[in-house]
Amino acid sequence: MDLVLLQAITSEGAKFLAAAIAIGVGVIGPGIGIGLLGAAAMSAIGRNPEATGSITTNMILAIAFAEALGIYSLIVAVILLFVV
Repeated sequence: MDLVLLQAITSEGAKFLAAAIAIGVGVIGPGIGIGLLGAAAMSAIGRNPEATGSITTNMILAIAFAEALGIYSLIVAVILLFVV
């Protein structure tokens, strides 16, 4: 039974599966990181409302760095679809 399933996967199907795994796994870390950054920023603003401007600026910068990692996984997925 398993041998039949392995034979049914074509190279086109393998490309789609690899791209899906690349983007799926690649955005887990940035998603968790952005959530933690937002929670920490809201907690810091709640403790010290006067520092809202600097906290927000630093939070947005850190979110941009975390989001860049997700964009890298998107680029890898696109490369897998169209180049390989």
